[in-house]
Amino acid sequence: MNASGDTPLLLDESDVPPVLELNAAGRSPFLLTCDHFGRLIPRVLGYLGLPEDELARHIAWDIGIAGVAETLSKQLDAHLVAQRYSRLVIDCNRPPHVASSIPIISEATTIPGNDGISREAAALRRAQIFEPYHRRIDEIIDRRNAAGRPTVLVSLHSFTPVYAGIARPWHVGTLYHRDTMLPPLLLKLFRAEGDLVVGDNEPYAVSDETDYTIPVHGEARGLMNTGIEIRQDLIGDQAGQRQWAARLARIFTGIEAELKAEMLI
Repeated sequence: MNASGDTPLLLDESDVPPVLELNAAGRSPFLLTCDHFGRLIPRVLGYLGLPEDELARHIAWDIGIAGVAETLSKQLDAHLVAQRYSRLVIDCNRPPHVASSIPIISEATTIPGNDGISREAAALRRAQIFEPYHRRIDEIIDRRNAAGRPTVLVSLHSFTPVYAGIARPWHVGTLYHRDTMLPPLLLKLFRAEGDLVVGDNEPYAVSDETDYTIPVHGEARGLMNTGIEIRQDLIGDQAGQRQWAARLARIFTGIEAELKAEMLI
């Protein structure tokens, strides 16, 4: 085994496919994506040279968001497309040309299995993990367009309560770049909840250099879109995940009704 992944094979028959889909026949206009759903590492890469407990941290995945996404998909009757492999193998929400696509350092943690990775090994990770995920999202949008079905893209994420020693006060954030329709509506409804500290492009903002899913599948294709970030301590257990899925389902049901009333979908 080569810790850098410099090998002609990445995924074999013992590895699960990178793309997970739930509720593919869902009738909701919302298409849910989850770039950091899973924390799997291809068998041939071992643990990327890390202690196993590092792979439970936020550097490896978005803690809690898988449970929220699965439950929200059921409650909204929405198609969910998720990525099973850790962002430490390749980050499916980063343009492949940026350094954070296959990080050598994540936060303050060095990733030995990514240090010195060859161009060929990096290309293999893109070909077997990154590209199948994004190709599938494209195929789904194409199919919905061909059927005359509206698509509103919602990218689900979670964030750490503290970053670089600084506490983050937001419970939830709405992330966006060019869409001026859906994010303001979502912000209004989050703030109307009355018990939430709401981030407006906090703790992150979407950009072409730091994000991939929204710029490529949302903005470039002219879809209404938004990213959602939920603070991880709120969804660290199943109860919190269910509560947040129910809250989001209620809010997005209201958004769907408003968009239909305005004949936007």
